[in-house]
Amino acid sequence: MQTVFRGKSWVFGDSIDTDMITPGKYLAIIEPKGLAEHLLEGKDPEFPKKVRPGDILVVGENFGCGSSREHAVAAMKGVPIACIVGESFARIFYRNCLNLALPILEAPGVTKVVGQNDEIEVDLTKGTVKNLRTGKSVKGIPLTEKAVELLEAGGLVEIVKRKLAKRKS
Repeated sequence: MQTVFRGKSWVFGDSIDTDMITPGKYLAIIEPKGLAEHLLEGKDPEFPKKVRPGDILVVGENFGCGSSREHAVAAMKGVPIACIVGESFARIFYRNCLNLALPILEAPGVTKVVGQNDEIEVDLTKGTVKNLRTGKSVKGIPLTEKAVELLEAGGLVEIVKRKLAKRKS
């Protein structure tokens, strides 16, 4: 399982809710690729055309607030976003990221050291984010062993499938 990511940063501000991440009018779409076509269009209508696989979202405080819909995370996986780093996250959004195996790191102060289009390196197990252009870095909250296990397994559904298969055998 990859725990270190390098990519171009896309910076968004505070309190971006799930309706800005994936507008409600698209909730009938269930495929991540289809949802990705509308990712963050509530904040930047051109974003879905600009973001590329392997890019990294850097966000402000309380990202993912609002509803508990998993569509917001699924849209990011449809791009696919390499990982998401933020000042802080709504708890349900954070958990949805782990449940759907989208790497996530809480790193207070990250928006002070990373700007738009910077090349950054994120280490989930060390909890670090380094701006490769400026050399500045910030230490966040490293992922727990359990969180890494969820990501490695491909998410919560995959872990449950494995446990059920073991019971049957």
